[in-house]
Amino acid sequence: MAPTLPHCGTRRPHAQCGFTLIELLVAIAIMALMAILSWRGLDGMARAQETTRQRADELLVVQAALGQWGNDLDALLVTPHTTPLHWNGQVLRMTRRSSAMPDEGALVVAWTRRDVQGASHWLRWQSPPVRTRADWQQAWQQAALWASNPGETERRSEVVLLPLDNWQLFYYRGGAWSNPQSSSDARPGGATAAVPDGVRLQITISPGQALAGQVTRDWVNPLLGGGKS
Repeated sequence: MAPTLPHCGTRRPHAQCGFTLIELLVAIAIMALMAILSWRGLDGMARAQETTRQRADELLVVQAALGQWGNDLDALLVTPHTTPLHWNGQVLRMTRRSSAMPDEGALVVAWTRRDVQGASHWLRWQSPPVRTRADWQQAWQQAALWASNPGETERRSEVVLLPLDNWQLFYYRGGAWSNPQSSSDARPGGATAAVPDGVRLQITISPGQALAGQVTRDWVNPLLGGGKS
């Protein structure tokens, strides 16, 4: 009779015990499952960080846009034979001081809402510095053209700010808010009578952004001793 080999159940000192093929497959499967779970956890953390970063960037864009809005109003320039502020229901045009040092001249800026790549956005446009009445007039007309039917030249000076469903403006005069296009707030021909005591901006930010819904920003004419809020 052939001798038998020792097995793991024996107590012989030189007996060798090992893993069966099934045990190895189970161990490999467990390690693979742990690797998958670990990868999903890391992927989830990366996605959460990316979402947080994107939301933070969107909030910064809103803050920057509203900050620029307030800066433009604070820098309004009232000079003879020019219009400091004008709203026609589509575009708000302003004549403002330049922030460059040394001063390079006045600027014409404009704000409007327009479709960009199939979605409604808030946009800002700015002219080169102007020093003469003729330069100002040309920039003023170019700002109106940019809002209604911009060409390649006008688009070069625009900045697309953020998705916007709607926006409204109100002027504060005589102790009450009113439509800037009302008869009491406009001169014949559509020119704004003067810089109002206050400007109220109401924007409706498109859904899906970090900050969505209606946002209201009130500006108080600095000549009255107030400030924007």
